[in-house]
Amino acid sequence: MSLSGSDAVAARRPKLADLVIDTLRKRISTGEYDASGKLPTENQMTTIFGVSRTVVREAIAALAADGLVQSRQGAGVFVVANAVTPFNSIGADKSNKISVAINVLEVRMGIEIEAAGLAATRRSASQEAAIQEAWNEFGRLLKLGIPTGKTDFAFHRTIAEATNNPFYIEVLDGLGSRTIPCDVASPWGTESVLSYEYQAGLQREHLAILRAISAQDAEAAREAMRQHLSLSQERYRQRLRQQSTTKQD
Repeated sequence: MSLSGSDAVAARRPKLADLVIDTLRKRISTGEYDASGKLPTENQMTTIFGVSRTVVREAIAALAADGLVQSRQGAGVFVVANAVTPFNSIGADKSNKISVAINVLEVRMGIEIEAAGLAATRRSASQEAAIQEAWNEFGRLLKLGIPTGKTDFAFHRTIAEATNNPFYIEVLDGLGSRTIPCDVASPWGTESVLSYEYQAGLQREHLAILRAISAQDAEAAREAMRQHLSLSQERYRQRLRQQSTTKQD
C-alpha cells in the first residue's frame, strides 16, 4: 500500500530527525559544541540540516530527554554541562594505568569485531566513501607528522555508523578519548606509541579492514578488526611487561 503525501512526510520524518540527532550528538561528544554552550538557533538548524522546524524540534526533544541539552525560555537551547548518557560511565576511569587501556581494547573487541562485519553487509556507498576518506586523512596527517588520534577515532566511528545501528556509535562516543590509545589526548599516548612506525602499522591494519568492508566480505572484516585490536592489546601488554621489569630492576 502506498502512502499519501502527508503520510509519506510523516514516515520520512523520524529518519530525518535521527540524522539531526546523530549529528548533534557527535558534535557535542567531540566538543564542537562546548559544555554549557548554546546550540544554533532553530532557524539556523533548519538551514544547516535542510529540514523543517518540526524535525529540528523532534531532534532537540530527543536530546533533551537523554539529558544532553536543555531549553531555556527566551535564551535558546544549551548543552548540559557534564551531560549524562547511558554510556558515559564507560569512560569514567581517568587513571593512566596500561591495564585500563588493555581493558578498553577488550571491550572494543566485543563491540567492533561484529560492527565491522555488519558494516561490510550494510554499508551504503556514501558510508564506504566516509570510511575511505577517514583512512586517507590518517595517511595525510601521518606524512605531515601530525598526531593521528582523532582521525583514527573517525575511522572506527565511520565503521560504527555503517552498521546503521546507533548504539554502536553511542558506545564509541561514550568511550571518548579512551577509544584510541595513541591519541595525544589519551593518558596512554607516549612518544613511543606515537612514533611514525607505530602509526604506519595501524594504517596498514586499517587498510585490511577497509578492503574487507569495501568487498562486502563480513567474515574478512571481522577477522581484520579482530587482528587489529588483538595486536593493539599485545602492544600494550608488552608495555606492561616492560614496566614490570623496570620496577623489578
